[in-house]
Amino acid sequence: MSSVSFAALLCSRLCHDLVSPVGALSNGLEVLADEHDDDMRLQVLSLLDQSARQTANRLQFFRLAFGAGGGFGKMVDPRDGEKALRAFLQDSKTTLEWQIQSPSLPKDALKLILNLALLAGEGLVRGGVLRIESTGTEAGQVIEVSASGPRVLFSSAARDALEGTLSEADLEPRTAPAYLAGIVARDIPARLQIDSSQEDRILFRISL
Repeated sequence: MSSVSFAALLCSRLCHDLVSPVGALSNGLEVLADEHDDDMRLQVLSLLDQSARQTANRLQFFRLAFGAGGGFGKMVDPRDGEKALRAFLQDSKTTLEWQIQSPSLPKDALKLILNLALLAGEGLVRGGVLRIESTGTEAGQVIEVSASGPRVLFSSAARDALEGTLSEADLEPRTAPAYLAGIVARDIPARLQIDSSQEDRILFRISL
């Protein structure tokens, strides 16, 4: 797939995730213009504030996950990723447990973590815990991104996109982050293992 075609898929995914809060902002402003009851105006203003916050949080997350957020240096502060991911999940039923203590990470490693966190988090259809932790080994560093909850979904299309075996014709905006994660993992290069053998848990293991 050409870089232009893949960029178009990522843009479509970004727009899909932003259309809801941005649309709520537009609708709220229309209601506010015609509403004269003070209590109702306060409720609308509260909803506008929530929608604006959601839009900003999603943009900041996707800037790091999809774009060149953090500048063009080779190393980044993982706390920036934690902050963006925590804000992204703020209004969801997912609890984030971030256990990365390293003061810095390769920029592409953080991008990989965030895209895998996006995949894992989307699998928590009924909420749950998203856990990200790292351990040092003699060979380097191992980072695990896991999601656990009452029900965890991980589609075969997402797995194939992540492993680079999904045909270009079947790639769509929803699976674009998985495809991107696979590209980044191979570029680092990092060994990526997937364990979806349990119905209530999905695990991605990154060996750097």
